[in-house]
Formats: sequence, structure tokens, C-alpha cells
Amino acid sequence: MRLDLSSYITLEHVSKKYYKPENDFEKYTLTRFEKIPTIIYEMAKMAAKKVAKEIVNEILAKQSKSEIYVLGISGGASPVFVYEELVFQHKTNNISFRNVIVFNMYEYYPVYDSTFSNLQFLQDVFLSQVDIDPKNIYSPDASVEKDFISEKCEQYENTLRKMGGLDHLLTGLGSKGNIGFNMPGSNHSSETRLVMLDGDSRADIAINFKSLEDVPISAITMGLTDILKAKKISLVAWGEQKAESIRDIVEGAITDMVPGSILQTHNEANIYVDIAAASELARISHPWLVTNCEWTNKLIRRAIVWLCGIVDKPILKLTNKDYSDNGLSELIALYGSAYNVNIKIFNDLQHTITGWPGGKPDADDTHRPERATPYPKRVIIFSPHPDDDVISMGGTFQRLVSQGHEVHVAYQTSGNIAVSDEDVIRYLSVMKNLQEQFDPEDKEVLAKYAKMRNFLLHEKTKDDMDTPDILFIKGRIRREEARSADRYVGLPEENVYFLDLPFYETGRVKKDPISETDVNITKDFIESIKPHQIYVAGDLADPHGTHKVCLDAILAAIDIMKDEDWYRDCRVWMYRGAWMEWGIDHIEMAVPLSPEELRQKRNAILRHQSQMESAPFLGDDERLFWQRSEARNKATADMYWKLGLASYEAIEAFVEYKPIK
Repeated sequence: MRLDLSSYITLEHVSKKYYKPENDFEKYTLTRFEKIPTIIYEMAKMAAKKVAKEIVNEILAKQSKSEIYVLGISGGASPVFVYEELVFQHKTNNISFRNVIVFNMYEYYPVYDSTFSNLQFLQDVFLSQVDIDPKNIYSPDASVEKDFISEKCEQYENTLRKMGGLDHLLTGLGSKGNIGFNMPGSNHSSETRLVMLDGDSRADIAINFKSLEDVPISAITMGLTDILKAKKISLVAWGEQKAESIRDIVEGAITDMVPGSILQTHNEANIYVDIAAASELARISHPWLVTNCEWTNKLIRRAIVWLCGIVDKPILKLTNKDYSDNGLSELIALYGSAYNVNIKIFNDLQHTITGWPGGKPDADDTHRPERATPYPKRVIIFSPHPDDDVISMGGTFQRLVSQGHEVHVAYQTSGNIAVSDEDVIRYLSVMKNLQEQFDPEDKEVLAKYAKMRNFLLHEKTKDDMDTPDILFIKGRIRREEARSADRYVGLPEENVYFLDLPFYETGRVKKDPISETDVNITKDFIESIKPHQIYVAGDLADPHGTHKVCLDAILAAIDIMKDEDWYRDCRVWMYRGAWMEWGIDHIEMAVPLSPEELRQKRNAILRHQSQMESAPFLGDDERLFWQRSEARNKATADMYWKLGLASYEAIEAFVEYKPIK
């Protein structure tokens, strides 16, 4: 059973020649805009093995000389694959870490419960699983009193100097181009110190805590000066949410607003990324600027959209000179004239637009994104959380229902951790009043209401998990809000399903890994419907990773069923959520929304009352989900209009997923 198929999605759009040059000449040509050596791998785990192998070789070299090896490490998701490989090398190849001294790059402050410290995270995923001497592990003191923070930071630095500095620093990358918690504006000569965390940084690390409210507001971090003194630096980053930061660090100017850009000044700094994290680099995003291209339809579309932005013209007004002046003369040679390329791409984009996402019956579907038959279709809309369906594709959802298709919505998780205690208290009060009115003799239920209310109001501390009863109520609040939105859209109640995948039900922000149980629940549900269309969340920028796990469960199920007769008549469409949108070069189906349809979509989103202003994971973006969604849909429509196509109020975009062979 393949459980990580979402990691392969980007490969369908990227030629290997752009990230695996065959010789030094090609390498220098492709990377001429890159100011830090950047190694791109197809998969994150492949890159992690390379980094781990280098660290192991360095450890062994030091061991042969009876010398210590000083390793700096950081928390976060990206380095975990490296730690897993180091543990594998220890257990499989008997690699010893007895000569290794470790410095934890940062620690949250204050940490009252060491269970939630960054050091404990590193112990869990790496340090406790190898034979490193506990006395050789150094970390900023997160329990020190405020008056002594500076003194403890100085002690930490003095210890590092006594050890001869870092032989190798392994670090991840924050959402704002930060390394460690050196946030934008950090002085390049900064040393170990206390820093305040902004909303995005706290959201980045929320997965390590019970909720966003439990994330500390500050951290003690190794400074940029300390980092640059390391003899060797390896920065690892995976996923498209890191792509813009990687571009800014690797190809941009050195600036304190992108702290990681300071690595350009280090002679032994290397960056290791997967395809998704490299997607904004010139050789991946705009390869025509650095080499001769293998021109696919998608790459041509990307180039023309880019060119329209550069010269500020719609597609049909581009000239031969526009192409030649901007490095695209290859296309003129291939197609004979700008006009021929323009018409091709204009028609290509025009054919993505449809008001019939389920296919238009009795119509010529030669150039439509969806086939006309069968009609009506059986459709499954998968929603990772109980509101992603209306946030991400609410207009298309309404179209499918109103156009007569048999639509089924499956909510993959309960979403219970995203409900505030205050919402539960309000619902408990209503239930208690109803109980007293209609069944006052049931003292046992009344006592349970009182016990839960008292726990939330008076007993619960920051370190307490919700009780199973409270988690049940929070899940039912999300469930009934989803039902309300579905009723508004016009979906029959019997077509609403709640899968409650087990990986999610931990009661904490941190979830369990995907399991075969999650996949089998998903597979059984899909087989019970045998749909002609499946809509899934392809937005992997979700800050707590739930979307990726939910997508992997669906793709693993599809991987098992892809050779069945019924599946051959099924198409899978990926939508995106409130964080990112598909690039216009990838869009294969664009569903336009009228002003009235956009208003109806907003109304459906507003049915999710618990997810309005109190919803977690909004980060520094103060807009609510419906505002983000509308802005994203309007921006897509505006892009189509600027390219010379029809002007719509908003557009929802989709990309077809085709099973991996």
C-alpha cells in the first residue's frame, strides 16, 4: 500500500533536465541565477538520505582521529526525514554517535512542561534512539527566570566556543525565510537571544502543542552570527509552501527581511529541496530564462502567461518582438509566428472554462474539461475538515447539485480541535435548558452537563486535554454546521457522510501518521458509491498537515482500485483551500461564478459559525476564510480577464489527478 502518493504530484509537470543536469556545463547554465548551491531531488526522503550520509561520513572521519563531532540541529518537519535516516544508519549499520556533541538550535520560551519543548521533540525523533551521551546534548534553557535569560544565552555560546564551534549545522526553513527563529529584521551580527514569535511562526510550530493558544509567544534562538560560524551548513526544505522562501534565499538579494539569504555569504552552505520546494526557482518555474526547453503544453502556457505579465498585454496582443525580447524566440521558431502561439494558448485557456463541472449533457465535449456522458453523474466531494468543501469549491458544489448530479459529500475528519471551549459552554447551556424543560427528572444527564461546564470554566488548564465527552460535542458542533451548509446548497441529508478517520482523533493538534485503517475506510466508502467524479483537496499548504494526510488516504485507496472496471469511467479533480491557488498554467477546469453565486458561496461558508473569528490557524492573515476564499476566486477571474478572456466575478479552479503508474 503506497501511503505518500501526494509527493509525486509535481513530477507530472517538471522535466528531469531542469533539476538533474547531465554535466557541469548544463549545471552552470541552469543555476546561473542561484547564489547558493541548491540540490533538487524528486522526493524529500531521497534528499534526506544524501544529507544523512554526509553527516555519517563526517562523524566516522572524526572517530578515526578520536575527535569530537559538533552537530547543530533544529526542530520542524523538514529535518525529521534526516533524523530518521540517521537513526536507521545507527540501528542498521551500527553507526555510533558516542563522539557527537549536539547543540539544539532553538528552544521555545517559556516551557513549563518539557513534554512540549523543542528538545523533547528532538529526543523523540532522534536523540533518544541513538547512542549519544546525554551529557553531550546542549540546549538553551527554557525554564530560566526572565532576569537571567541573557546570562544563560551567554553560557550557551561560551560552551559552543569551547567545543570549537559547529562542524555541521542542519536546519529547516521557516515560513518567512527564517533560519532558527531569526525572523525578518534580524541583525546579521545577532547572537543567541530571546525573540518574540509572530502569528505565522506560532502557527508553524502549533503541531507540537495541543492548540495554537498553547504555543509560547517567544523563543531563545541561536543568532545569525553563530550560524555563520558553522564549518558546514545544510538547509533542508520540502513542499510548495516553502517555494517562495527558497527562491528569495537562493536567487534574491541578501537582506535582513529574508534572514536565510545570509547563507549566500557562507562558503560551505548547501540547500536540499524537493521538486515542490524548488518550484519557484528560475530553472523550474521559468526554464526558458536559463536553457533550451522541452516545450510541453503546460510549459508553453506558463511562458505565455509570464510574458503577458512582463509586457502587460493580453495574449492576443503579443508580438514577435515581445517573444524575442524576453527569451522566448524558441517558440517563434517552433510555431512560425507569435500569432500561432497566441491562438493556441488562448484557445487552450478558453477550453478550461466551463459552467458545467459535471459535463454538459447533449453537448459536443471535444474541447470541454469534462465529458458529457454519463449524465447525471455520481459525484463524491471529499472535504478534509467539515468546511473545506464550501470554502474551496462552494460554487462548483452548488452547480453540481443544481444541474442534477447525484452528489455525495464525505467529511474526512471531525475537525473537533478547531472548536473553542466557549462554543461548547454555550451549547451545553442550551442543552441543559432543554433538558430541564422536557426531561427534568434525568438528573444523571444534568449532572454530566454541569460537570463538563465546570471543567471548561474552572478546572481546565493549558496542559489539560479535552475529555472524550467534550471532544464529542466539539465534533458534533462541526458536524451540524456542515449539515446546515449542505442543506443551504440543496444536498439531501442522506448524501452527507462523516468518515471520522482515526489518524485525526488524538485530541491534539499533532496527529497520528496515516494508516491502512484510514485508507480502507476511504476505499470502502468510494466503492459504495462507485462515482464518475471525485473532488479532493490538493492544497498541501495546510499548516497542520491534515489536508496532506487526507489526500494520501484517498490516493492510496485509488491506487488500489484504479484497475477496476468502474474506475475507468471516473475522473479525480483536485481543488485548493484557503491558502494557495493552482497556477494558471496548471488549471484544467475553471468554473466561473456570478456575483449571486459568489454570495451564495459566502452564505454557505458562514453556516460554519464556530470557524469564524475564533477559528485557529489564521496566522498573521486577519481575513476570515470566506474573505480569503473570495479574494482567491476573484484573483483567478482577474487573471483570466487580464489575459484577454471573458470577465467573470470569480472562478474556482481544478486540476485533474491521474493515478501514478
